[in-house]
Amino acid sequence: MAEAVIMPRQGQSVESCIFSEWLIKKGQKVSKGDMLFAYETDKAAFEQEATSDGILLATFAEEGDEIPVLDIIAVIGEKGESIDEFLSEGKTANEPSKNTNDLEAKEVESVQIIESTNSLNIQSKISPRARHLAEKERIAYDKINGTGPDGRIIERDIQAAFKSQPKVTPLAKAIAAYDHIDLPAQGTGFGGKVRAADVKQMPSVTLADDFTDKKVSNIRKIIAQNMYESLANTAQLTLHTSADARNMLTIRQDIKKKIADGYLYNITINDMVSFATIKALLKNPQINIHFMGDSIRSFSNVHLGFAVDTPRGLMVPTIKNANHLTIEGLSSTMKELATSCQKGNINPESLQGATFTITNLGGFGIEMFTPVLNPPQAGILGINTIIQQPAQLEGGAFGFVPKIGLSLTFDHRALDGAPAARFLQDVVSEIESLE
Repeated sequence: MAEAVIMPRQGQSVESCIFSEWLIKKGQKVSKGDMLFAYETDKAAFEQEATSDGILLATFAEEGDEIPVLDIIAVIGEKGESIDEFLSEGKTANEPSKNTNDLEAKEVESVQIIESTNSLNIQSKISPRARHLAEKERIAYDKINGTGPDGRIIERDIQAAFKSQPKVTPLAKAIAAYDHIDLPAQGTGFGGKVRAADVKQMPSVTLADDFTDKKVSNIRKIIAQNMYESLANTAQLTLHTSADARNMLTIRQDIKKKIADGYLYNITINDMVSFATIKALLKNPQINIHFMGDSIRSFSNVHLGFAVDTPRGLMVPTIKNANHLTIEGLSSTMKELATSCQKGNINPESLQGATFTITNLGGFGIEMFTPVLNPPQAGILGINTIIQQPAQLEGGAFGFVPKIGLSLTFDHRALDGAPAARFLQDVVSEIESLE
């Protein structure tokens, strides 16, 4: 019996979602657990699994459509099964393309299909090693039929094409590489050998061939708009300092040894800085606020947001009541939320309500940067990399000490420089006194 596919509800506050793309084409077979389609809310991007086996009989959504939650967007059933009962609800089935019908017919006949590719999608139909060899030997591969899985071009296909091409002089190959052009199939030299003159006569790559346009995803549009509004509507100022990281590095080494002995919590430098920041926020409640324009909303608990880099874009999940967690609990919660963001199944309600945010670029070797506020929050702390800095050691000698950089951006409308600086000093103190 045919089953309806509905737009999921992601949180009680979400009334509709933006449809992104079908991951299974209409007319194709689908199995329970296969990724069926992608969609976005105003907070995150998701992929939805199929909940039944069958054929994708009909689709009622296209890229960019805003679909109410729990609305029918497709039908899965057996081949030839009627979908009239779903059409009666005001839906209009999208017509299958010729390619989809051809694909279904060839699947029935169990014939292997080699898809033709154009200049825009050929990159996904060639293996990295094959592409490297083709570029090295200046071989045009857009017309080559691959012998790999699903018609993918592999290294042996490029090797075969290379053997069938005419010989090329070193100068001709160098000119072709410099101008980023493919070699001609036939040259004017002896036996069809390609000479420098043959390459010089070929048209060079035009500017139009030098770029591709990619449509901006809805979540990237939202991120861009939020960043623009943050900078346009707040008075942002950033303070930079650093903290002695020797204590944290010692703790980190001890954690690694404990993990080898069965300890369950992989507490990282980021976890430790986050834990220290929460303690500093409790000492400086004037930082743990929302600036509402004509009022300031103070919070008795710390709801810590932290930036997570995902394939779908930046997400900032929130740890509610983070001040009630041990460092082990904080570490586990951060990893759980980050994993949900990266998998695309984070609850949108977990992406709101933060009173302060942390963002970490230290893993990329960044020594100093300016984090952008998440209004109405009044502060965001950037964690930088650890570098060796000259310092006076115990006993009066000078040497180098590992220090972690910290960058605090605050809203100068809500805070003056002195209380922001005192908060940053307390973050440093908490980091250096971690146990």
